[in-house]
Amino acid sequence: MTENEQNAKIFKAFCDANRLKILGLLQNGEKCACQLLEQLDIGQPALSHHMKILCDAEIVVGRKEGKWTYYSFNPVGVAHAKELLNQITTVASETKCSCID
Repeated sequence: MTENEQNAKIFKAFCDANRLKILGLLQNGEKCACQLLEQLDIGQPALSHHMKILCDAEIVVGRKEGKWTYYSFNPVGVAHAKELLNQITTVASETKCSCID
């Protein structure tokens, strides 16, 4: 997988209203999948799909406890996403147009 393909996974994680709601819920700390389901208008298969995307992007990590998975932010992945956004939105230097009028 190329660097651009991996970076696209990170941005894909932020491009869905349900995933943004999940991230908002995780702002209050670790949540069990059952707690997330209570707050979302989706079923368990849809939650699993969204969590896979968030985990593949390394924004979120899950830990198993019994039959449930508990999710929280991955500080390293979050820092990487912030740095990536900063890198791709920073203008490196001004270049003059070489177009002829």
